[in-house]
Amino acid sequence: MYPHNYSYWPYQWYPRTEGAADAMAQVKDLEKALSGEYSAIQCYARLAESAPNQAEKDRILEIRKDEERHYRQFAALYTSLTGREPAPQLEACPANHREGLLFAFRDEQETVDFYNEAADRAQTPAVKDAFRRAALDEQNHAVWFLSFLTLPAMADGKKR
Repeated sequence: MYPHNYSYWPYQWYPRTEGAADAMAQVKDLEKALSGEYSAIQCYARLAESAPNQAEKDRILEIRKDEERHYRQFAALYTSLTGREPAPQLEACPANHREGLLFAFRDEQETVDFYNEAADRAQTPAVKDAFRRAALDEQNHAVWFLSFLTLPAMADGKKR
């Protein structure tokens, strides 16, 4: 909300452990999350277009909506902490559908770990909460991508 952390610290004679380094780590975590979410939004649009059936396409588009929501939340937090708009970096996405699903599954799993670690490091409660909630969504997304890789096509009975 505000670019500075105005938390109460009643023990003036004890130094606080949070400082500029902690604030910068929090901003760096948000920058990494923003680039990841931005890339996922782009990649999942391509995956949805190449889905073998409507049910898989709809689920991937639903996951994409979650990623858009995460991006908006992280962008708002980033802007409130830095006073700047985010400038995410686009990461590569495989062109092949199956490779894209495998990439998405692995990325979602790694993102869960990163978001949980970022939540543990976060000094701002709103940032901590955003990372925790997003980690839960990302784990759910990983399960869906794994199901697309391992189960027969859901709606039309076609195997991959």
